[in-house]
Amino acid sequence: MIVEYIRYRLPEADSAGFERDYASAATHLAASSYCLGYELTRCIEEAGVYILRIRWTSANDHMQGFRHSPQFPPFLAAIRPYVSRIEEMRHYEVTAVASEAV
Repeated sequence: MIVEYIRYRLPEADSAGFERDYASAATHLAASSYCLGYELTRCIEEAGVYILRIRWTSANDHMQGFRHSPQFPPFLAAIRPYVSRIEEMRHYEVTAVASEAV
């Protein structure tokens, strides 16, 4: 398993639409056998900053499996207006330093 983090920075006025569009996009993540879970969080100090955390079966499954699956085109269509607002999009390995509550 790997974790993908995507950080967005957008005008606070776009927040409601962003969350609505991501709720729609999330249905396509949930339908993917490669996606083990996801979470969209909003910064409390800076309301237009979000981090999307997606757990994937592997980086290859994300990049080759999901991106070539029937779920990807509608997922991308739902979030396309925000792609230019991405500040970081990377895959991370989980380390042994963790809590069960994560």
